Amino acid sequence: MDDADLPKPEDGGETRIVDLREALEERYLSYALSTITQRALPDARDGLKPVHRRILHAMRLLRLDPDQGYKKSARIVGDVIGKFHPHGDQSIYDALVRMAQDFAQRYPLVDGQGNFGNIDGDSPAAMRYTESRMTDVASRLLEGITEDAIDFKATYDGEDEEPIVLPSNFPNLLANGSTGIAVGMATSIPPHNVGELCDAALHLIQVNPNADARELVQFVKGPDFPTGGVLVEPVDSIVNAYETGRGSFRLRAKWEREEKGRGVYQIVVTEIPYGVQKSRLIEKVAELLMAKKLPLLKDIRDESADDVRVVLEPRAGTVDATILMEQLFKVSDLEVRFPLNMNVLDKGTVPKVMGLPEALRAWLDHRKVVLIRRSQHRLDQIAKRVEVLEGYIVAFLNLDEVIRIIREEDDPKAQLMATFNLTENQAEAILNMRLRSLRKLEEMELRTEHGALLTERGHLETLLGSERRQWGEIARQVSDLKAAYGEDNPLGPRRTALSEAPDADHAEIETAFIEREPITVILSEKGWIRALKGHTDDVDEKGFKAGDRLKLSVKAETTDKLLMLTTGGKVYTLGGDKLPGGRGQGEPVRIMVDIEEGHDIVDLFVYRPGTKRIVASSGGNGFVVGEDDLIANTRKGKQVLNVSGAEEARLLVPVAGDMVAVIGQNRKLLVFPIQQLPEMTRGKGVRLQKYKDGGISDLKTFKSEDGLVWTDSSGRTFTRPLGELTEWLGDRAQAGRQPPNGFPRNNRFTG
Repeated sequence: MDDADLPKPEDGGETRIVDLREALEERYLSYALSTITQRALPDARDGLKPVHRRILHAMRLLRLDPDQGYKKSARIVGDVIGKFHPHGDQSIYDALVRMAQDFAQRYPLVDGQGNFGNIDGDSPAAMRYTESRMTDVASRLLEGITEDAIDFKATYDGEDEEPIVLPSNFPNLLANGSTGIAVGMATSIPPHNVGELCDAALHLIQVNPNADARELVQFVKGPDFPTGGVLVEPVDSIVNAYETGRGSFRLRAKWEREEKGRGVYQIVVTEIPYGVQKSRLIEKVAELLMAKKLPLLKDIRDESADDVRVVLEPRAGTVDATILMEQLFKVSDLEVRFPLNMNVLDKGTVPKVMGLPEALRAWLDHRKVVLIRRSQHRLDQIAKRVEVLEGYIVAFLNLDEVIRIIREEDDPKAQLMATFNLTENQAEAILNMRLRSLRKLEEMELRTEHGALLTERGHLETLLGSERRQWGEIARQVSDLKAAYGEDNPLGPRRTALSEAPDADHAEIETAFIEREPITVILSEKGWIRALKGHTDDVDEKGFKAGDRLKLSVKAETTDKLLMLTTGGKVYTLGGDKLPGGRGQGEPVRIMVDIEEGHDIVDLFVYRPGTKRIVASSGGNGFVVGEDDLIANTRKGKQVLNVSGAEEARLLVPVAGDMVAVIGQNRKLLVFPIQQLPEMTRGKGVRLQKYKDGGISDLKTFKSEDGLVWTDSSGRTFTRPLGELTEWLGDRAQAGRQPPNGFPRNNRFTG
């Protein structure tokens, strides 16, 4: 199509063909840069985004200093919109509100009067009802703004000027932190203690300008949140985060145990993590409580007034408070991870991820620029004032002649300049002098002021000529700031405590999530498993599939772990709470764990921490193994006993004494000390008993003082003291002898 055939625009303008991709890329890049620099990322020098900077500048113009009266927030928002920030009033008011919230800002920049919201997440009152003025921190950020400390730029409509950056006699970036989401990047900086930041800054100035993060962590221990809490992040992790500018901090609620008497106690949470709404936190815990996912907790209630007081009532006085809290930390916002992503605008233009040392240096370098500019501005003022004072002194020395020239000459200004060799500024000042100034005392005052200004000029020129003196002055300012926000200032002391997470048993914490109930675990010959509620010895045979029957039943609790041995020598772990219910026929155990083809289940029992067992193969090899070493963390189980060929795992017997009695299928009994068996975690073991043919039948441990006990098929119990077992006593790997009279014909210790 020719250009002539293209439709003409209605306004008669020229039609242009543009590449859609290029046009979109250009416009999206423009939008992205605008979002990054004008909305989402703070300036590394003053720690502010444009909206916050404009709010403070507007408050300064309204003379809302800390010692002045309050003005309606709506007035401030209106000025910000009309002069500097042409955006929605609600977004500006939200920014103003956050600057006033002492639970959101570690060092609030706005002193608010009225309802500015609360830690429960309640909304603030409308801007027409609230009043605001600046805090001392805001005044420090603006200090020197009228002394050419920073540059200004034209506002959006070109009718006014706004500061590009504030002088910032306060490390606001790190002290108050910042969060924001831009296009393709974000920032998240937690607040810090200004006293610690000052110590780190002084170390950089006075000791080591090239100090790294590990060196500065001696002073900046970690974030200091306005809502307190307990920081449980390891030091190495904190150092790494401050080195790279990226990481996260593990923050927990602060709690204490409050005794109520008679063995009853309650837990009181006095500080919650930063950024967590208290009401939502309590709702979440209450929901988990109603869903029976917190079996150790009985109730939660909010008794907060001006301070935070959330009461947690345990199920019983015997509940371990640490375990209960570890459980709550795991499932609720009583523990959070606050991210660190120190992505800021370097010198107000380039997005950059800074570490702690770099961020502090950016602030200090800015303070040096501000110091030089303010000093030069003061020098210029002194030069102008000295020039005028010297003219005044000339006038006083020649007062009569000056009066004559003013009264009689047609052009007194030119005559004064010519007669006394004055500058135009001096002559103008003399002509503008009030008559009341023409008193004798004034000359002395002028000479005193003149001398003081010359002395000050000398100091300033010395300062500007020496970088060492400049850093010395900055160090003095930082020291003054530290003193102002020391222990005597309500904002001074550190609020977030530093601690380590208690060494709670993770298995206990996991168990705490399970409602403790008695169960009877039923395992069939064909490997189907289920859990009946309660403890029972009466197992209904109708509960099995046709051709199947009971293999074994185990009394346990839902909080127990069950260990299962297979003929391949592997042990598998089953959770009592994860077994299928007892209403049906259960489920095949093979869908819960990966039992290898051709292997059968040998035994199933409840895991008891710290106890030991003897594992034995059909060929008579075995060893002692701790039950703690039998726990398998995966479906594939844990290989414990190594078997080969036709040999199989046959027994996994609890250790309950110092003697071992073993009987083979050849009906020969051998008794020997358990000390002769090694304790291992995996292997083939050693020979327990020697067989010409057949293998092991049964094994039992007993105490020497109690003797050997067995039960026959009729239920009768027989006991043989160790003294009567002399002919069966020997060493392991011997053949043994025929058992005593009355021993069961099935060659087992329980008939």
